[in-house]
Amino acid sequence: METLKNHDLVKTDYKEIIFEKHPCLDKSGQNIDGLYNAWIILNNPQQYNSYTTQMVKEVILAMREASNDRSVVAIVFTAVGNKAFCTGGNTKEYAEYYAGNPQEYKQYMRLFNDMVSAILMNDKPVINRVNGMRIGGGQEIGMACDFSIAHDLARFGQAGPKHGSAPDGGSTDFLPLFTGIENAMYSCTVCDPWSAHEALRYGLLTEIVPALKMDGEFITNPLVYTNRWVDDNGHLVYGKMHTGAALSHAKEILKSGEISLEKLDEAVEKLCTKLLYTFPNCLSKTINSIRKHKLEHWDKNKESNRDWLALNMMSEGMAGFRAFNDGPKNNREVNFVKMRQLLAQGHPWDNELQEVISPNYIK
Repeated sequence: METLKNHDLVKTDYKEIIFEKHPCLDKSGQNIDGLYNAWIILNNPQQYNSYTTQMVKEVILAMREASNDRSVVAIVFTAVGNKAFCTGGNTKEYAEYYAGNPQEYKQYMRLFNDMVSAILMNDKPVINRVNGMRIGGGQEIGMACDFSIAHDLARFGQAGPKHGSAPDGGSTDFLPLFTGIENAMYSCTVCDPWSAHEALRYGLLTEIVPALKMDGEFITNPLVYTNRWVDDNGHLVYGKMHTGAALSHAKEILKSGEISLEKLDEAVEKLCTKLLYTFPNCLSKTINSIRKHKLEHWDKNKESNRDWLALNMMSEGMAGFRAFNDGPKNNREVNFVKMRQLLAQGHPWDNELQEVISPNYIK
C-alpha cells in the first residue's frame, strides 16, 4: 500500500489536556482491532477545568488530530474528575492578564472561536461526556458538540452578565436552538443554573445517568425533584433543586454516598458503538447537515461578538473578572446596585468607579 500522507498541521506535545485513543467496542463489548475513539480530556481540575490560553490551543490541535486520524470513529470530549467538565475561561488569567487589554483579549478570542469551530467542523462525531458542571464557556463548547451525555449531579448554565461579559461565545447562538427562546433568554440573562434533569427536559442533553451510589446501588440525584411536583408557590416543577429542610436532608445523603462515573462511561461507550455501526460518510454528511443550524448563527455572529468582547475588557469585563478573581470566597461579584446608581448619575466608567463597586471596597 502507498504511504499515507499526514494531514496534521503540527506534531503536538500536549501539556494541559490529555489525548488518548480507546479501542472501539463491538456490540458484545469486545475491543476491536485498529479502530478507536479519541478522548480529549481537559486537565485543570484544581480550577474546575477552566481553560487557559494554552489549553484552548491544545484543544484545537487535538480536535484536528482526531478528525484527521483514519482509525478514529468518534471523539469523546470530557475532563478530569467528577466535579466539572468545564466552567469556562480561566478567570485568574482573565483578571491578571486580559482585563484592560482589549487587543490581547481579541487575539485570545480568535483562539476561542477556532476551538468552537474545530468542534463544529470536525470530520468525526463529537460526544460531550459531561462529568460535572458545564458553566459559561464550558456550556458553549459543550453545545458545540453533537451529543451530550451527563451524570445527573452535573449543573448547566451561564455566567456572563453576572461577571462582566455576555454569553457570546456560542450560547446566544446555540441555546435558543436547544431550549427555545424563553428558556435561553432566562438562562443567558439571570444565569440561574439548571440541574441535569432540567437540562434533559429542555432538550439540552442526549441522556443523563445516575452517579451517586448508596450501599452499592445507584440512586438519582437527591438534591432535585425527579418527578413532577407542585412547589410551595403552586408552581409545577421538574428537576429543580429542593429547598429548606428537604435540601439539607438531600445534602446529607449526598455526603454519605460515593460518586461513580461507571454508568456515564457505559452510556458514552454505548453511543460510540451505535455510531460505529453506520456508514462513515453517510454519518458525516448527516451530522454536517444538522450542524448547519448552529453554524448559520455561529458564522454570522462570531467576529462581531469577538470585537465586542475585546472592547468590553476595558469596562464591565475588567470589573467583573477582577471581582471574581480578587473578591472574598463568599462574594465574587461587584456591587451591582452601587454601580447602577453611579451610572444613573452619569459617573464615567473610570478607576474610581471600579474601586467603589469592587467586593474588596472599604468605605
